[in-house]
Order: sequence, then structure tokens, then C-alpha cells
Amino acid sequence: MAPMRAGRALIDERWIDGTILPGFCDSHVHLALVEAAALMPGGIARVIDLGWDPDVARHWPALAESGGPGVDIAGAILTSRGGYPGSAGWAPSEAAREIDTALEAESAIGEVHAIGGRVAKIALNSAAGPVWNDDLLEAVVSIAHGSGLPVVAHAEGAGQAARALTAGVDALAHTPWTEELDDELLRRMADRMSWISTVDIHGYGSRGADFDRAVGNLERFAAAGGRVHYGTDLGNGPLPTGLNHRELGVLAAVLPSAESVIESLAGFLPPLSPPLTASFIPGPAYDQPADLIDWLSTSIVVPISHLEETPR
Repeated sequence: MAPMRAGRALIDERWIDGTILPGFCDSHVHLALVEAAALMPGGIARVIDLGWDPDVARHWPALAESGGPGVDIAGAILTSRGGYPGSAGWAPSEAAREIDTALEAESAIGEVHAIGGRVAKIALNSAAGPVWNDDLLEAVVSIAHGSGLPVVAHAEGAGQAARALTAGVDALAHTPWTEELDDELLRRMADRMSWISTVDIHGYGSRGADFDRAVGNLERFAAAGGRVHYGTDLGNGPLPTGLNHRELGVLAAVLPSAESVIESLAGFLPPLSPPLTASFIPGPAYDQPADLIDWLSTSIVVPISHLEETPR
């Protein structure tokens, strides 16, 4: 992530001093379930949609050209026959692409490319239905990688996070919460994959056993050097549309520094083209790590053309 830069922004026809940062990104959203127009006023410049009807999602990357947020898409979630999220109820049937063979996987990955997808999302949710066997799982990941796509996995159920690692998955769409992962597995994960946080979906502030398991896993993953991306699963329940202070609070508690919290907001995928907006925080930079969340919460999304870098 680019370093913080001292600068100023043209806001309401006045130049205001502050800090310029790359636009904050939520690395896990379902945009059709969100009021997209509220993202930028809430401090989010860019999102990564991790699963929806491809014929709908293919139009979202163009939102930035008309003043909306930047959007990267995965298209349909690749899953086994009868697997999640086919019967989950939160998404249309078109949001799931069932795959039985490596040949079908090649076709499905081609479909992701055809709609402008930049990541393949796979489902390994044994709690909600069947999952691929090891051979087909590894084939799907290999085909995606061979076509230049990273792979993000929804891993839920005993052993599914470990299977994702073995198969070469690049990132987990959620911090694992259905089981406490052992330290050796976490160390291997920290070396080879990243995680998208999404801890606030467990209780939406009221916490509970799933939340505690997720935070415990995330804390040890981060301590082992694992890279964490800010993500909320926005669209899943009563989450704020914009920066989620509860999610940020967990990241501030488990990540090694304030700078690593800011880095988590850069996004799982780098911007495909020069961004049209950036995040701007008026006034002086935070003074103490304890002030970080309050400082970040004042960020606004500003067009690049309305920003000027100034000597610090």
C-alpha cells in the first residue's frame, strides 16, 4: 500500500489540509444486497463483490465511470452439484455455478473471464451441502490459476480451511470460525494465503462463540505473519454500509500495528486501472494508536482531481 501522504482536498470550494490514502476497499461484499450509493459517503471507495448472478454483476465495474465506487467481481460462486449457496436463500440460483468435472471447471472459469471477473470464488461449505473431492478441488484451483485468476474460498465446516490451503487457494473469504485451527496449520496458512476478516457477521456486535473462535484464529494467524484484508460480507445482515467500526476495532486489536490496519484497507486485489478516487482524512494525522479508529472514521472519498499532495 502506498504510504500516507500529506495533502489537501477541494471540498465545498475550499481547500482543506489532511492525509491522502489509497481508496479504502471492502474486500467482501454482495453488492446487490447493498445500497451502493451509500458506500462512498460511508468512506468506502472500492468493493470486491464475491458472488452474484453474472448477468447482473458484469455491469458493476462500470459504476466508477459514472461517479460510483470501484467494483471488482467474481461472478457466480463455483460449487459442487447441490452445494452452497444453491439453497441458501440469500442469492438467486444464478449466483451458484455447479461443477462436476474438470471440463466444466474450464468452462466456468472462462465464464468468469467473459464478464470481466478478476477472482474466482469457490464454495467449500460442508455445513450446507456437498463439496468437491480433493482431486476436483485441486483441478478447479489449478485451472483458475492457469488462466490468471486468484481463488478465494468460502471455507466452512471441519477441515475445509485446511483443504483450501492444500489445494493452493489464495485467500479465505472469511476468517475461519467453525473450528479452532491448530498453530502449525495457521503458520502454514500465514506463509501461503491471506484472509478476509468478516468477523462482525458473528453477532453484529453481540459476539458469541463463533465470534470468539474467529477472533482467536485471526489473532494467531496475524501473529504468525499472515496478511489480513478488511472485509465485512456486506449484505449479510445488519451491517453498516460504509466503514464498519466494529470490524476495524477487531483488526486494531489483533494486527501488529496501526499501519497494518490501514494496509488491510487496500483490498485483496489491486486496482485494475488508475483509480478515480482516493480516501482523504481531514485535519492532523492520528497521534496515538488508540485514536486510529476514530481518525479513520472521518475519512471521505474524494476524486483524484480534487487532491493535491503537499510537503509534510
